[in-house]
Amino acid sequence: MIDLRLLRDNPDVVRESQVARGDDPALVDLALDADARRRSALSEFETLRAEQKAMGKQVARAQGEEKQALLVRTRQLADEVKALSKDADDAAAQLDEVLYRIANVVEGAPAGGEEDYVVVKHVGTPRDFAAEGFEPADHLALGEGLRAIDTQRGAKVSGARFYFLTGIGARLELALLNAAMDQAVQVGFTPVITPTLVKPETMRGTGFLGAHADEIYRLEKDDLYLVGTSEVALAGYHADEIIDLADGPARYAGWSACYRREAGSAGRDTRGIIRVHQFHKVEMFSYVRPEDAAAEHQRLLAWEEAMLAKVDLPYRVIDTAAGDLGTSAARKFDCEAWLPTQGRWLELTSTSNCTTFQARRLGVRERTETGETRNVATLNGTLGTTRWIVAILENHQQADGSVVVPEGLRPYLGGLEVLEPVA
Repeated sequence: MIDLRLLRDNPDVVRESQVARGDDPALVDLALDADARRRSALSEFETLRAEQKAMGKQVARAQGEEKQALLVRTRQLADEVKALSKDADDAAAQLDEVLYRIANVVEGAPAGGEEDYVVVKHVGTPRDFAAEGFEPADHLALGEGLRAIDTQRGAKVSGARFYFLTGIGARLELALLNAAMDQAVQVGFTPVITPTLVKPETMRGTGFLGAHADEIYRLEKDDLYLVGTSEVALAGYHADEIIDLADGPARYAGWSACYRREAGSAGRDTRGIIRVHQFHKVEMFSYVRPEDAAAEHQRLLAWEEAMLAKVDLPYRVIDTAAGDLGTSAARKFDCEAWLPTQGRWLELTSTSNCTTFQARRLGVRERTETGETRNVATLNGTLGTTRWIVAILENHQQADGSVVVPEGLRPYLGGLEVLEPVA
């Protein structure tokens, strides 16, 4: 939910953000109208309530016809006060409904849609497989050769876009995620194994039940949602609390299974494990003071890049365009690794600055030095997911189908240097 004071004082800023996202700027005027009606009804309500209290004293002193007249007016006031109270409640409900439809105000992101990102930098150089004398195999062919990935049995057991990681595939995912968690702990994150089922108010509070609600699995009988990222549970961890940020950000690293319906992605990345319904992820999550959010965003990005360096992947960083931001993000940077068999960049990490948007919805506050409370800012960033296996296999393969283990993962695989195909 955006800041109501910002909406009142600088509505054009919110309108411009809506336009940059490709969303409806008319929602701003709907919200302002509902807010004006609510405030007007409350003002009239307070005026009549004061008159009602004063009249109660007059009735107690009056007699005869005067008292009867005052009683008639008292009943009229009671009806008017009740009506104004309902008007104020109705306007407040309408205001909340509209505010929940307005996405977070963009901060510095380029305007446009999915293809209008800005490349911030490139790191590393993609391999020239032609110069090395062989045609690279894709991650599924490599994974099957290593007996690491089994999509056929995944489909047999669970349907399309499911898979088994077996043998070295399972070990490789554990190595990757343990390396990510170790890095997070080393820089001060608290490790957390999070719930993967959350209540509607938690899912709604994080901004995932808007335009992308069809991506989420819901258990109707239990009225619970399966999370697509541990960000959801971590955002709800301090809901309705006043937290202490006097000593710096509160940082958590969540490890969880994640579930996505992949609605609308028919025909896209159907081979292998690029776009699947279930995967594992280590996610960084920070609660910070609003004025520290931009700096924390850069720190999260730097930690993502440090993790990418451990697995020695060529990648680029992009500044995501406003129209491709999630509802809660004011700005987002993605790190995309080179995928040699498809000749394209594949998103491996995202880090989003959600400013006070999620905290305002979820009631997460801090107490300032003056004793007042205010909403904190929240940020999130990916530190490792199952999808990284795709880029690791393809970029570190050898002509015989073996795969060199990145040095940063070798300690987590017992010092293993090369993954060998299984006959």
